[in-house]
Amino acid sequence: MAFNKHLLVDGANLLHAWPELRALLKRDRGAARSRLASQLSAIHDAEQTRVTLVFDGRGPKLAVEHPGEHETFTLISTPAGLTADDVIEQLVARAPDAGACHVATADQAVRQTITALGAHWVPPEDLAQWAAGAAQRVAAQVAGLRRNNAQQWRRPAS
Repeated sequence: MAFNKHLLVDGANLLHAWPELRALLKRDRGAARSRLASQLSAIHDAEQTRVTLVFDGRGPKLAVEHPGEHETFTLISTPAGLTADDVIEQLVARAPDAGACHVATADQAVRQTITALGAHWVPPEDLAQWAAGAAQRVAAQVAGLRRNNAQQWRRPAS
């Protein structure tokens, strides 16, 4: 399976930009991060897009996770002293094709840097629409699979 796009997301920035996540963030930071990852997984699954969600961290070293065991869906927490913005900019700068990178952030300085490198900027509102559309496509695919399975079960055995 070929992944032609790479979506890089400034996690903390999006948690504050999306109203429903901002409200959840006030109550439960972990739940807000999980919900954001879940919403982005629809883009990964429906559109075969590599997704890297980057959060500012506080630990001594870079932490990399692959929820769902997919190497193409990554959660990164930066070490103390390195920001998510720094990591995103480095990933775009080192990408074999910066034009395949789509960076979701409301940070104007990051926007200027990544577009100068050749990447595409995705405003938080556009990412919300992208994720919602992808979730609808995933739901439609699942509904189709369920219909097919139901038809298969109703057929008499040969």
